[in-house]
Amino acid sequence: MGGVNRTRTTSGGPAGANLGVVRSHNTALVLGLLRAAGAEGISRLELAERTGLTPQAVSKITARLRESGLAAEAGRRASTGGKPRTVLRLVPEAGHAVGVHLDRDELRVVLVDLDGTVVGERRGELDLGAGAEAVLGAVGDVAEGLVTAVLGRAGGESSAGAGGAPSAGAGGESSARVGGESPAGAGGEPSAGARGEPPAGAGAGGDVGARGLPRIPSLLGVGVALPGPLDHARGVLHRVTGFPEWDGFPLRDALAERLGVPVVVDKDTNAAALGLSVAGAEGGAGGSFAYLHLGTGLGAGLVLGGGVHRGARTGAGEFGHQVLQLDGPRCECGNRGCVEVLCLAAVAAGETAEAARVLGVAAGNLVGLLDIDVVLLGGRTVAGAPEAYARGVGEVLDARARREGTAGGPVPVRVAERGERVVAEGAAQLLLAPLFGRADG
Repeated sequence: MGGVNRTRTTSGGPAGANLGVVRSHNTALVLGLLRAAGAEGISRLELAERTGLTPQAVSKITARLRESGLAAEAGRRASTGGKPRTVLRLVPEAGHAVGVHLDRDELRVVLVDLDGTVVGERRGELDLGAGAEAVLGAVGDVAEGLVTAVLGRAGGESSAGAGGAPSAGAGGESSARVGGESPAGAGGEPSAGARGEPPAGAGAGGDVGARGLPRIPSLLGVGVALPGPLDHARGVLHRVTGFPEWDGFPLRDALAERLGVPVVVDKDTNAAALGLSVAGAEGGAGGSFAYLHLGTGLGAGLVLGGGVHRGARTGAGEFGHQVLQLDGPRCECGNRGCVEVLCLAAVAAGETAEAARVLGVAAGNLVGLLDIDVVLLGGRTVAGAPEAYARGVGEVLDARARREGTAGGPVPVRVAERGERVVAEGAAQLLLAPLFGRADG
């Protein structure tokens, strides 16, 4: 499954009984083609042709997928010779993943099906500096409320309507609010969690996670995306800009213990880039793009050669901390004149055009370094004035291309689709993408 940082829970609960059949690369390839085919479906012969597998192998794989409820017949298609071919389709409701966007001041949680369609969403205020116990508790409460509202509890009725739409509670705002206390104690010492130890009740042997998420067979797990830097492979946070007390905290393992399901952790920008790539944004089929996220901070998600680029130490994309102005204002990362501090200062002053110009200069450096195909903009701040940011960044890249005589003209700049929930949706894809043969999920 591509080395995804999953964790086995000690609760003994199933990660998703319907999904246990997905245990091989070949099965993932077939599932990926079924998802790409949509409601129209695809025949076994086409699956064999596109995967390079034998018809017998495809028949065995699709039989297992049908038996597990992941695939179903979608009718028949006329054949060029012989009897009509039976076509198969993916059953989206057979699997679900939770996507969590942990921002510095907001928590957004979505529930998506195997197609990546959002079937429920909740959000609430959050203070990332409130301490590990409070933050993990908020994630658990909101995720549990959302899953229960949409899918019900194991053996119980779902609160979704007959048509599969989530109830009003599933899409509403959560009342979860975390604030007040800093992770550091009164004497300035970091909490146990901040030192790399699980907080009370969240680590091995803790009982706070006894509630966890409802034991629903279709629930694959939880993907969590938040500001970096962090270690994607181990699910351990580093010195999150503005919140150094989280350095060394094992977020993946602590949440897995509390929620009772597998958890994957990645940077917000990487998750967004993965989600956009899976959804068909530029960068698929060997292309490349940079997703620039401007919200409470600034970072980049990179898709190179069709896959998310994290780097050997999972530290790629720290776009906001390139220095543009020597001896400029001090950034929370400790350097001076970073693009993040310059850009956010312009945003705070209400100078949108200047913020876009600064972002454009930094984007130009990235384009010049990587020769990417397109720049996508997103994040809460961009969402407040999308046209102004796309125009401002585009003008800077335009001028640079003219000066350099770039072949093919300037790199296009567009606002990313999926709005402010692009990160949460991408976090869910951290769980789903490997099921469909994406090794970068």
